[in-house]
Amino acid sequence: MTELIHALRTPSADPGTGQVQIGDAVSRVDGRDKVTGQARYAAEYVPDATEDGLLYGVVVSGAIARGHIKAIDTDAALAVPGVVDVIWHHNRPKIRSFDIFYKDMTAPGGSPYRPLYDNEVHYSGQPVALVVAETFEAARHAAALVRVEYDVQPHETYLLEHQGRAHKPSRLKAGYTPPPDVKGHPDEVWDKAAVKIEASYYSGVEHHNPLEMFATTVIHGADGHLTIYDKTQSSQNSRWYVSHVFGLSKDKVTVRNPYVGGAFGSGLRPQYQLPLAVMASLKLERSVRVVLTRQQMFTFGHRPETQQRLKLSADADGTLTSIVHEAVAETSRYEDYVEVVVNWSGELYACEHIRLGYKIVDLDHASPMDMRAPGAAHGVHALEVAMDELSYALNMDPLALRLKNYAEIDPTHGLPYSTKELRECYLQGAQRFGWENRPLEPGTMREGRELIGWGMATGMWDAMQMFARASAVLHADGSLVVSSAASDIGTGTYTAMSIIAAEAMGLPLEKVRFQLGDSTLPVAPIEGGSSHVATVGSAVAGVCEKLQKTVFKRAKDMPGSPLATARLADVEFVDGVIRLRNIPGTSVPLTQILAGIEQPLEEKYLMLPNMLKQMKFQRATHSAVFVEVRVDPEFGTVRVTRVVSAVAAGRIINAKTARSQIIGGVVWGIGQALHEETQCDHRLGRFMNHNLSEYHVSVNADIHDIDVIFVKEDDRIVSRIGAKGVGEIGQVGVSAAVCNAIYHATGQRVRSTPMTPEKVMRA
Repeated sequence: MTELIHALRTPSADPGTGQVQIGDAVSRVDGRDKVTGQARYAAEYVPDATEDGLLYGVVVSGAIARGHIKAIDTDAALAVPGVVDVIWHHNRPKIRSFDIFYKDMTAPGGSPYRPLYDNEVHYSGQPVALVVAETFEAARHAAALVRVEYDVQPHETYLLEHQGRAHKPSRLKAGYTPPPDVKGHPDEVWDKAAVKIEASYYSGVEHHNPLEMFATTVIHGADGHLTIYDKTQSSQNSRWYVSHVFGLSKDKVTVRNPYVGGAFGSGLRPQYQLPLAVMASLKLERSVRVVLTRQQMFTFGHRPETQQRLKLSADADGTLTSIVHEAVAETSRYEDYVEVVVNWSGELYACEHIRLGYKIVDLDHASPMDMRAPGAAHGVHALEVAMDELSYALNMDPLALRLKNYAEIDPTHGLPYSTKELRECYLQGAQRFGWENRPLEPGTMREGRELIGWGMATGMWDAMQMFARASAVLHADGSLVVSSAASDIGTGTYTAMSIIAAEAMGLPLEKVRFQLGDSTLPVAPIEGGSSHVATVGSAVAGVCEKLQKTVFKRAKDMPGSPLATARLADVEFVDGVIRLRNIPGTSVPLTQILAGIEQPLEEKYLMLPNMLKQMKFQRATHSAVFVEVRVDPEFGTVRVTRVVSAVAAGRIINAKTARSQIIGGVVWGIGQALHEETQCDHRLGRFMNHNLSEYHVSVNADIHDIDVIFVKEDDRIVSRIGAKGVGEIGQVGVSAAVCNAIYHATGQRVRSTPMTPEKVMRA
């Protein structure tokens, strides 16, 4: 079993991959395992044959939005053959009570939700019991027989009805920066401006729908050790949570997530199936698996409902004179979930008068959670639609307006950019799209019954770097194993890290393995915020640099070494040898250097961001998105037929997977624009379209031509490898570009997402 797990979490490249360099288009090293079914996910692990069999847990979901549980009748469920237990707040094992023990590494301010802790109901769909049985079928059947009696209390779930009690949030969430102080006199300038616009923009609730549903398998060892396979974006965050909630020492818990079937924020925090599975395993001293249903995927966090108001003013030549951007978003009753929504309006365009505001409203929903480009997906959408509206008020081309107000330094903080190739994104994207042929007047392009519109928008996302450790082991046969407790949610982490290590050590890719997805590996941050490559990649580069020095020293000390008088700066690692840069024929094979070593060469490295250097710069990724839509004016249907996304995201590590990330972001942006919204029946306080037949996501028929341009950029301030990150930037600005294209096609503005046919017709 141990060997199997090791193999599954350390995929190796296909034979013949050969030498690669940073920036090459490389197929995923884990691709073969995924397409052949060899990759295992959280719900696919089983105990060893020598251990007791696996138990299956099925969650019973609550049916009211607010109140208390008066009683739970479990008799009928317990009578089902094969049912072992029904766990609820009266008979659960001991768990800690203080909030601090439930705070994971990304928790916002407030009191985290504690599953099965007491009889309080916080939101509709929260877990109220767990049925555990010898088979999944028995557990599922029994779960339907559990009867819950409630004391129902009045609930509030509609943001727009409760904006009057909006309040400033707690700042205690990693990555959250509150809006800056007012700059200048924006309201006075707006009042006196010759050209100005004011509008409100609404965004409905969206839910994550990754292919892999949330699942946890807990393998209960004979010695009490828990080996947990969890769908998470950080094995170490899940271990942290389990250890603290249940009072277990960290050496009693190992969490693994070698493969994750999509996440993009949904796995940043431990979801409730994790503590429920651990709870059952500890109580019954058996291995337990809990998998949420697709419907239950709608019973935890979501992208929050948000209302925004924007005021922009400009001189007659298009110079921005004021920006006012205010947002109100939802949170739960028990936590202050926050996002950076309005700050982008103080950073994208040069302006002397800026006021930004952000508040939240407590509602009877589960706490919202990060969803690809959290905050920016909403905030930049509103800003970029408002900029489009201003361009028409000025009778000015939308791209020309953005170039007119291009920010050479950060307008809010007065800092220079570490790198910023946004202007080149505009130019290359516009040229590829054919923007110069766009008529300014809306409604002037048509083909058959369809109106054609061209729209564009800017995208921006933070270029972040955390801290991480990595280890590297070089074996006598020239094979290299690099390790860090990173995650790969489908973004290509395995491949990117292997490329960095292979290039550094001059090895063919098939000689390199990157190990991730195990809480016992060197510390790595949660995979989120488009920071993983800049962070873990820099740690990999750092440990390989240490290893280079060790290997080079051995090469110099070899009898008769041709490198005896060389310095490290004089040599390069390439094609499995160390050779002089100016005399390629003078080289020593790595296998010759390593011949006869008793133990593999090992190095460890701690990568810490250079904060003193980084804080002197504004660090961000940028994009320019150009979109063509075709609108049927009679039915209100919108087809996005062409997208060009020009991206400046630092040095691209793997051109193939990076392009895939941008395409994925564009698809998600189209979904945000046209399809995705979870509808709540506010009489019940319950999301109703909690399935994939009624929650609409973009499908193949909705997606046409997507062209990705990576503008050359190399940022050594953000990371030692020059990379920034491409996870989020692919989505930011897409929905705004679609909205702006719809206006260009129809002359009618839609100010809420998703822009469904009835809204397009009504506009």
